[in-house]
Amino acid sequence: MSELEAQLDEVDNTTGAVATDDAVKQPAFELTSSRQFTSWLVESGWSRAFTTYQAGKILLLGTKSDGSLSIFNRNLNRCMGIAVKDSSLFVGTLTEIVRFENAMSKNDHATQGEDALFVPQMCWYTGDMDIHDLAIGDDGLIFVNTLFSCLGQPSVTHSFKRLWQPSFIDRLAAEDRCHLNGVAMRNGAPAYVTAVAETNIADGWRDHRRDGGIVIDVQTGEIAARGLSMPHSPRWYRDRLWVLNSGEGTLGYIDTDQGAFVPLAFCPGYLRGLTFHENYAIVGLSEPRGSRTFADLPLQARLDKEAITARCGLYVIDLETGDIVHWARISGVVKELYDVAFMGGVRNPAMIGFHTGEIRRIISIDQ
Repeated sequence: MSELEAQLDEVDNTTGAVATDDAVKQPAFELTSSRQFTSWLVESGWSRAFTTYQAGKILLLGTKSDGSLSIFNRNLNRCMGIAVKDSSLFVGTLTEIVRFENAMSKNDHATQGEDALFVPQMCWYTGDMDIHDLAIGDDGLIFVNTLFSCLGQPSVTHSFKRLWQPSFIDRLAAEDRCHLNGVAMRNGAPAYVTAVAETNIADGWRDHRRDGGIVIDVQTGEIAARGLSMPHSPRWYRDRLWVLNSGEGTLGYIDTDQGAFVPLAFCPGYLRGLTFHENYAIVGLSEPRGSRTFADLPLQARLDKEAITARCGLYVIDLETGDIVHWARISGVVKELYDVAFMGGVRNPAMIGFHTGEIRRIISIDQ
């Protein structure tokens, strides 16, 4: 079992023990993993990015040259969806979408063996639209505009441009009617979305959290599956539509012929965030907060039956067997995750923030 403890702070992003004044010391971040998690991370040659809007941070998990875990964080207010394409990292926050670029090849500022340095390079100011998933398609950046119950794109002159909305939503209104939250891309275009309920009433989805969840085919507008419990993070991978049935704590796929959810694996937490690497799925787990949104879900009954508590962390699942082959459990200041993404070809990433002197000195030239 490996352990990593770090102080999560906008100014000091070092890993390991951090000496601070007791009066200003923040809650510790602790990551405990299965014995083979670190070696699997090293063998994959990739790093992971994950967000927690509960703690307002994006965290970059990688490995150092000596094979030990590294963790790097930056404060981003209510950060949720992540999208990665080539050297670009997109992150949705409370009021904007930020595009970070890897500048390491142009600026050698590595201090602890980092092999990537993500620098904020572009920002779209959207206002507070409760942006959830982000995706990159053939036509550029796409995001789930949960407040307005639609898929949107950034605009150079407005808060957003409407791209698509469910047929049962009769107009654009800032009412979060169905809690549209996830988008799955296929062949460079949005193919499926998830919503907590098929409702056209302001905040109406809250009355259907237990089994009103749906998956919608974007191209046809038809409901591809019903009866889910607060589904999230639809992803098309290896000719299957994978979905997190979050209210039940299960990863599975949609049998599009039968319109049914086929569970593969149970995880002891509220699931959000899904990505893949070879024959493995990596899912994010959260501790359900004590609010009505998470009350009376099937997940709690399963946890009670097994006599365990919900966990926060990352689980690695074998797509053939459904076995949990690796895990990383997070405790301390971070209790909820939203999205998880792979960063290919990067082992030990770092990121420039908005409130440090570094951003003044990182300058690159477009040749």
